[in-house]
Amino acid sequence: MREDESETGVRLPVIPLSPLRAVLRRMAIAAAIVLAMFALVAMDLDGYRDTADGKVSLLDALYYVTVSISTTGYGDITPVSSEARIINIVAVTPLRIAFLVVLVGTTLEVLTRRTRDAIRIERWRARLHDHTVIIGYGTKGRAAIRTLLENERTRDSIVVVDPQPAMIDEATADGFVGVVGDGTRSHVLNRARIGTAKEIIVATQRDDTSALVTLTARSLNPTATIVAAVREAENDPLVRQSGADVVITSSEAAGRMLGVATQSPAVSTLIEDFLAYGRGLDLFERAVAPEEVGRPPSACEEIVVAVVRGREVMTYADPRVSTLRAGDRVVVIHVPAPG
Repeated sequence: MREDESETGVRLPVIPLSPLRAVLRRMAIAAAIVLAMFALVAMDLDGYRDTADGKVSLLDALYYVTVSISTTGYGDITPVSSEARIINIVAVTPLRIAFLVVLVGTTLEVLTRRTRDAIRIERWRARLHDHTVIIGYGTKGRAAIRTLLENERTRDSIVVVDPQPAMIDEATADGFVGVVGDGTRSHVLNRARIGTAKEIIVATQRDDTSALVTLTARSLNPTATIVAAVREAENDPLVRQSGADVVITSSEAAGRMLGVATQSPAVSTLIEDFLAYGRGLDLFERAVAPEEVGRPPSACEEIVVAVVRGREVMTYADPRVSTLRAGDRVVVIHVPAPG
């Protein structure tokens, strides 16, 4: 069972409840109400009168509860004492109403779902900021999310956008908030709160779509880091001009991996090790420490492979990175401790 807000297209992940468990839960509530009413009547049998013989037994009390809770009310057993009538007013009647609510709970749930979903979505929007928006829940989008989760990101900090409802169903089943819609449209991205996002990953199936999505996302969020995937290298400049900070060429990268694996399987294994976080050597980016400012990259404890200054990435061989500056970030190779 998933909650769907058809007007906004936002779907929040929920804990699924099977129909059998839902029915059994309602039956248990109904049985508890019947037992509570029976206990109230059984405590004051003398306060009731049976038109048949004048006396009310425990069986008669159970009979009275079942016919009155279902609002049948034959009238053969009635409360006659003041105490019994007060108990019926303040306790038995509310329990009857509660029993009826349980019986028509499915209808009430359908009627109140829209309001409940709207409240949940508004609460979600109010607390969402510095999150990651994944546009496209295909193979590339799922792989990107797996990497984010391996880097200690939480599921509630990731929002998935995809035009196919079936893909969003899978995303919500995996524990992510999903937005159904075309990522090239501003109102769809606004549903994902893209204006407050920290990172945007464009993983669509077509390069022209990637360019349009990137252009739309950049117009809505000028400061977020946008990473886009394209199939063909010739579309790299177009997507960068649309506003992407980083463009990954999937087909060319796969081709290079195939070539490297052919010439040197050991190098290809090392590259795969770098791509799999936490399994060996890791590449990661960090801020320059105060004690490292003014010193060369080689003075760092880790192996520095690049320096990020502003939005420019400079390799270790660039003469401009002979000394590190305050505000720089370094890309380093992390070697895990033995064992």
